[in-house]
Amino acid sequence: MRKIITFITLACLLNSCGIYTKYKPVDSVPDRLYGEEVSVADTSNIGNLSWREFFTDVQLQALIEQGLQNNTDLQTAYLRIEEAEASLQAAKLAFLPSFALAPQGTISSFDNQKATKAYSLPVTASWEIDIFGRLRNAKQQAKAVYAQTQEYARAVQTQLIATIANSYYTLLMLDEQLEISVHTEKAWKESVEATRALMDAGLANDAAVSQTEATYYSICTSVLDLRDQINQVENSLSLLLAETPRSAERGRLTEQPVSTDLSVGVPLQMLSNRPDVKSAELSLEQAFYVTNQARSAFYPSLTLSGNAGWTNNAGAMIVNPAKFLATAVGSLTMPLFNRGANIANLKIAKAQQEEARLNFHQTLLKAGSEVNDALSQLQTAQGKAGYYEKQIVSLEKAEESTSLLMEHGNTTYLEVLTARQTLLNARLAQVSNRFMEIQGMINLYQALGGGR
Repeated sequence: MRKIITFITLACLLNSCGIYTKYKPVDSVPDRLYGEEVSVADTSNIGNLSWREFFTDVQLQALIEQGLQNNTDLQTAYLRIEEAEASLQAAKLAFLPSFALAPQGTISSFDNQKATKAYSLPVTASWEIDIFGRLRNAKQQAKAVYAQTQEYARAVQTQLIATIANSYYTLLMLDEQLEISVHTEKAWKESVEATRALMDAGLANDAAVSQTEATYYSICTSVLDLRDQINQVENSLSLLLAETPRSAERGRLTEQPVSTDLSVGVPLQMLSNRPDVKSAELSLEQAFYVTNQARSAFYPSLTLSGNAGWTNNAGAMIVNPAKFLATAVGSLTMPLFNRGANIANLKIAKAQQEEARLNFHQTLLKAGSEVNDALSQLQTAQGKAGYYEKQIVSLEKAEESTSLLMEHGNTTYLEVLTARQTLLNARLAQVSNRFMEIQGMINLYQALGGGR
C-alpha cells in the first residue's frame, strides 16, 4: 500500500513537469489579418456556404460532383485518413494488457528408458502501467495525426473545387474570346477584299492592302491559338476528373451571375475554416505531445507481467494429470545510461515544436494575405468593368467615324485598321476582366475555407 501511495504522489508531482499537460488550442489571430483596408462588419462568411450554394451553374456543379467522386488526389487523401485511424486505434489498444497463448510440449528418453512427456498450456500477459504519461501522450499525438489527415483531405477538396471552377470559367472566357476573334476574322477577310477593290479603283495603294492582309493573318493565328488553349484547358480539366480527354459541356460567360454578398467574416474564423491553417495547428499539437513523450523518457516504466495455465512439468518432477500454475511479476525499469540520448531527444523535440509554431504562424499570415489578394483582384476587376464598357462604346464610335471619313477621302485606311484592331483588343480585354472578376470570387471563397 505504501508503494502505491508513493507512485500516486510521484505522478501528481510529475503533472507540474509537463508530462500530463494538455495542448491548448490557439484562440487568437494577429490584428488586421486581412489588411488595414478591409473592414469586418459581422461574422457572416461566404466560406461557410456549401459549394452548391456558391456555384449555381448546373453544368459546373456536375463537373465538381464528378471530380469529388473520381479525383485520385482526393481518394489518396481519404486513404491517409484510414491509415491514421488505424494508428490511433493501435495507440488506444496500447493501454490494454496484451495476451498470448504459448503451448509447449517435449518428449525425452534417457538410456533407452521409457519416454517422458512434458507439456504446458500457458497464457502470458503483459501490461504497462502508464504512470508517467508515455502512452497517453502517444495517444494524443495519434489523435492529432488523425485529425490532421482529415484536414488535409478537406484542403485537397477545397483546392479541387476551386481548380475545377477556375478551369470551367477559363473555358467560358476562351469560348467568348474565340467567338469574338472568329467574327472579327470574317470581318477582316471582307476588309481585305474591299481594300483590294479600292486599290483596283485607284482609291487605295498596295501598302494598305498589305497592312490589311497582315492584320487578317494575325487574327487567324490568334484563332488557332485560342482553339489550342481551349484544348489544353479541357485536357487539364479531364485530368482533374480522372477521365480521358473530352470536351466539357458548359454555358456562356455572359450568363454567369456575380454575387454582391461577399462577406469575409471575422479573421478568427480562419482557425476553424481554413483546412491548411487547422492542419498547421494540428502539427503544432503533435509536436507538443512529442515533447511530452521526450520528457517522460526520463522516468521509469512500470510493467506487470505474468502467465497462467496447465502443466505436468513441476521442475524435476513429471506429474500426470497436469496441474494449474500461475505466476506474476512486476518490473520497474529506470533509465540510467541513456540520459544523454534522452536529453538530446528532448532538445530535438523542443526545436521541432518551435518549428511547428513558426510554420503555423506563417500559414495563418499567408491565409490572411490570400484573402486580401482575392478581395483586391475582385474589387479591381469590378472597378475596371465600367471603364471597359465606356472604352468599347468610344472605340465603336471611332471605328465607325474613321470608316466614314475614309469613304469621303479625308483619312487613310491605316487609321481604320488601327481603330478596328484597338476595338478588338478592348473586347478581348473586357472578356478577360470578366473572368478575373469571377476568378476573384472563386479565390476569395477558397481563401475563406469555402468548399470544405
